Amino acid sequence: MIRSELVQKVSSENPHLSNKDVERLVTAFFDTIANQLARGGRVELRGFGAFSTRQRDARTGRNPRTGAAVAVDAKRVPYFKPGKEMRERLNV
Repeated sequence: MIRSELVQKVSSENPHLSNKDVERLVTAFFDTIANQLARGGRVELRGFGAFSTRQRDARTGRNPRTGAAVAVDAKRVPYFKPGKEMRERLNV
């Protein structure tokens, strides 16, 4: 499912809300999660899962086209850990 499909699904299930309102809601939801992760925080949605970040150390990578060694800087990457209810729904 892509973002626009999510907006359409929420709009169809809530006819009293306009598409514009649902789009703002979805944008605010994702922006809030992204901002919290950018501050180094964690977002936990009970029954769904938890978003956090993990640190990746600097390393030497390879350019796939030329095979040349390339320095890859250390960075934080987003990480999602599904909750117990989500795992159970997926493994019925």
